[in-house]
Amino acid sequence: MYELDPGDAKPPVFEPMEMSTAEMMLREAKEILDGLGIVFFLRHGTCLGAVRDHALIEWDDDIDIGSIIGLHGLTEEVINLAIEAFRARGYDVIVSETDEQLVVDLSRPGVPMGWTCHRIIDDNIYQWPGLPIPVSLHLNLKRIDFLGENFNVPNPPEEYLRLKYGPEWMIPKRTDFEQDILNLMPDAGSSGGPGKIMQLMKRLLQRDTGSLKVLDFDNRPVEGAEVVLASTALRAGLVRSSTDRDGRTKFDLPSKDFYAIAVRYGDHEEVLYSETLEPGVDYIYMPDPEVTSLRFNVLATYHEASKIQD
Repeated sequence: MYELDPGDAKPPVFEPMEMSTAEMMLREAKEILDGLGIVFFLRHGTCLGAVRDHALIEWDDDIDIGSIIGLHGLTEEVINLAIEAFRARGYDVIVSETDEQLVVDLSRPGVPMGWTCHRIIDDNIYQWPGLPIPVSLHLNLKRIDFLGENFNVPNPPEEYLRLKYGPEWMIPKRTDFEQDILNLMPDAGSSGGPGKIMQLMKRLLQRDTGSLKVLDFDNRPVEGAEVVLASTALRAGLVRSSTDRDGRTKFDLPSKDFYAIAVRYGDHEEVLYSETLEPGVDYIYMPDPEVTSLRFNVLATYHEASKIQD
């Protein structure tokens, strides 16, 4: 039995954003970006709420907007001007960059907002956790009335939401939508021909290999647990593995990044939709009988707790 007591560390849980502040921030983002001539659109849950509910989703935890580099005149120089404008208005700004996108995280107390500036790859942009969305849906954006303003959404929005959330996108779901999204993604190597499969294998062999140890509710290793890994950074579909008799499976990651992970064994299933992981690290998955969804940074939390005990 593993020695780490689950009570030693509790991973955080997603909390709903403060709605009046969120609405104010979205209007302010529109004012700033419109003033610079930057075309942006609502995405993810913000788009879903605007189109389906005509309101921000009451349990959503952040605001999501997007733009596409190279489309509608957007350049990285213009993005930098917008970043300075947000800072001047009192926003905390963190900028991160990958091959797929440049992400500008904007926040004020109680509400995070993400402005994702996508790069075009093979006529697609990639949205979390690695779903290809056709650029064609963003060439002629649709304007909708929302919060007393006109906002852009992909066009047609119904097709975007189907691609993003699946055929049941009209059904409100506080949880389980994460699994719906993972179900839309192919397995790694299931498409693209032998050339792309060989490229994927080459990348995997060059990585530092870490691992994931899966435990049950009694802190015992689980043999045969299914682990599914997804990431925009992989851009290769879902990577599936199962745990050995010690409850462990290898974890091959291209870089330190955010990942989505599903863990299944017996009657238990949990999707960890936002995990910060890095190559070469051995992580621990521990279920919580009191919290079965909306946890994040679970693996990093228990990893840090185990280091303290060591």
